[in-house]
Amino acid sequence: MSTAAQTPFALVDRAKVERNIARLRAHLDGLGVPLRPHVKTTKALEPTAMLFDGGTGPITVSTLAEAEFFADAGYTDILYAVGIAPSKLERVVRLRRRGVDLTVLLDTPAQAQAVLAHAVEHDERIPVLIEIDADGHRGGVRPDDPMLLEIARSLADGGAQVRGVMTHAGESYGAIGRAAQAPAAEEERRASVEAAHRLRADGHAAPVVSIGSTPTAHAAQDLTGVTEVRAGVFVFFDLVMAGNGACQIDDIALSVVATVIGRGPDDASLLTADLVLGQARPDPRDLDEATYREWARLHPSTHPTRHVHGATSGCAGRPSRRRVGSRPCPSTRTCCSSRRWSPPARTWPRVRRSSPRGDCAAGSPVASRGTCATSAPGSPDPASPRCPAYGRRGVRGGRWAPRS
Repeated sequence: MSTAAQTPFALVDRAKVERNIARLRAHLDGLGVPLRPHVKTTKALEPTAMLFDGGTGPITVSTLAEAEFFADAGYTDILYAVGIAPSKLERVVRLRRRGVDLTVLLDTPAQAQAVLAHAVEHDERIPVLIEIDADGHRGGVRPDDPMLLEIARSLADGGAQVRGVMTHAGESYGAIGRAAQAPAAEEERRASVEAAHRLRADGHAAPVVSIGSTPTAHAAQDLTGVTEVRAGVFVFFDLVMAGNGACQIDDIALSVVATVIGRGPDDASLLTADLVLGQARPDPRDLDEATYREWARLHPSTHPTRHVHGATSGCAGRPSRRRVGSRPCPSTRTCCSSRRWSPPARTWPRVRRSSPRGDCAAGSPVASRGTCATSAPGSPDPASPRCPAYGRRGVRGGRWAPRS
């Protein structure tokens, strides 16, 4: 007698993982630049080894716990791609004394002084990459900022290794389609190469120019001056990447199998209460029409057990009485859906009749951010903070009209 599988559990499609890896590897080989994968996505030895044909190689980590874990498995070339905190330097030194070539990241003179002080105290030359801000919204220094040379000079004068520069085009995750991602990839390359040229002109070797994100790694057309590309999500992909066009739904290799324990009055599937997933939480209403229809096909709400492709959050506990789609209903996340949303018209088939600030008239298009569109001529756009319904919870599917 067979026993039913205990849910929830993660399910990896090995063939898709191999296909995803081969796709990016072929693209980067064509551009003549090696890959330094970011293993915060895989976090396990088997899928990480698939990146190196069963062996080991250069990797990127986001925590020292990841660095220690992979060092135990024989990985010796590791980039710790998070700005270094002074309290972490003792663990950095321990790893380096185990024979791990661990490089740290920083972008301030204060961090540089902390690295130097620790290096002198422990007689350890810690290699450093300086983080470059390529899009104005993340950490790092701009390539033309005088602070770049100030940091490099202080490191060099203190005996540290100025190994080069690193950047991450975080804004590329919001770029939809290759036409938008390609310029982000070029700006990422341009900023990092410019910074490296400035360092070299100032007398620093700076042999490493490290860039990367999953969207820009696939969209890059020229990597002149770049020595390595970092990416991690591409191994499994997810709905965020499907939504911005970096992959197709069929490329998503990681699913979560969970058992539906009940349905609410709006036919909202409820998953097992102990389902815990990752941090990215795309809203299905943000997907384009083709992606949404494929998403809906893969996530029917009537199956007692199903795969949640690229899922990141789920309904838990007792049935919710909120409309699916009204924030903060947990059903707006990627694992749950009840009503059939129509992306082109941005409408819901059924209408909520009242709002905290007015009355809704049925049949009107839903405005952005779930607010109701005002009917008065010349009124502010509903996506604007000037709209009186802007940002209000629970307003769906109608035309906003002020109370008399």
